Amino acid sequence: MNTHTNSRKLIEIIEFQPEYTADFARLNHEWLHKYFSVEPHDSEMLENPYPTIIRPGGQILIALAGEKAVGTAALIADSPDTYELAKMAVSEDYQGQKIGKRLMLRAIDYAIKRGKKRIFLESNTKLAPAINLYIRSGFRVVPLNPDSPYERANIKMELML
Repeated sequence: MNTHTNSRKLIEIIEFQPEYTADFARLNHEWLHKYFSVEPHDSEMLENPYPTIIRPGGQILIALAGEKAVGTAALIADSPDTYELAKMAVSEDYQGQKIGKRLMLRAIDYAIKRGKKRIFLESNTKLAPAINLYIRSGFRVVPLNPDSPYERANIKMELML
């Protein structure tokens, strides 16, 4: 029996609900502390996702294994035709089950349904699995934003929809 296949079937991806605010912060703090540090712009969004992401026209997707939040991805309204993909995380215990890919596909679908023309993201090449996921999803490298709010950002990618 392939447990990965069975596990994937149990994962549901939902749009943000206030009861998942702490999980959104927890999942992102896990990877930020592991690889980098939490920057002021991170804290602002992680602690206050509704006013910083949802209310301005964005969305947060939550991957659930039963009742447990195990993954997240945020779409932040950048302009009328563009979302920034940010705060994408999957709990270490659930990595390798293609949850990141499912979050990515759902984020792209969400953007298309809202008439967006582009999604961009800023990341760090140290996160090789994430960069590979972005490339496999159709993102391409574009010039880095010199005014990025993230010190850790050393790569910018975009996907034209």
